[in-house]
Amino acid sequence: MIDLGSATPFAKGGNRKCFIHPQDSSKCIKVIDQESYSNRLKNLSWHKKIRSKMSFNDNYEEAKGYQQKSLKNIDQSSWKHIAKYFGFIETNMGEGLVTELIKNEGEIAGTLEDYLFKFGLTEEIKESIRVFEKWLLDNLILTKNIIPHNLVIKKDSNELVIKIIDGIGSKAFIPLPEYFNFFAKRYVKRRIELMWSRINWDLSGRKGNWK
Repeated sequence: MIDLGSATPFAKGGNRKCFIHPQDSSKCIKVIDQESYSNRLKNLSWHKKIRSKMSFNDNYEEAKGYQQKSLKNIDQSSWKHIAKYFGFIETNMGEGLVTELIKNEGEIAGTLEDYLFKFGLTEEIKESIRVFEKWLLDNLILTKNIIPHNLVIKKDSNELVIKIIDGIGSKAFIPLPEYFNFFAKRYVKRRIELMWSRINWDLSGRKGNWK
């Protein structure tokens, strides 16, 4: 069992905390924040309460996303734009999901959101996003809404590589994209449209609804 009791999370999401793996600094461990998770379950609308509690567990949902057929079919070299997945591990805070920790020169990679707020939509980052979009469409990678703070930038030689660190898997209520390429392509195109909507919303001062 991994003891995270003395560790400080380097990032916190709505329902999870992220820690550097104490035995392997190239990996991170994501654990459920039990208080946030309990509150989330208590505040569910009536029609969501009929669903399995595990469907609201972000670790379970992410692990399921990594099992999608698109990621099973592509060559390992095509994992260029996604943090690698290493399964679950027991911790003193409950079951933890282990993924690759993206770094630049030993430091945890910054997010696309951080880059955009600092430098704006530069030509260099536009090209990186275009390459990322092509990867999504070529491989039909299913994601939830692609939010800039769920993407990090890896500096690779002379290019900036966009990598997904959160939000893997489909959010379609009827899972047609998981089984049919026709629906998967439509789904991925829609995620890309929403990604740009979110980017433009972030850069415009976050006024109104980004969707």
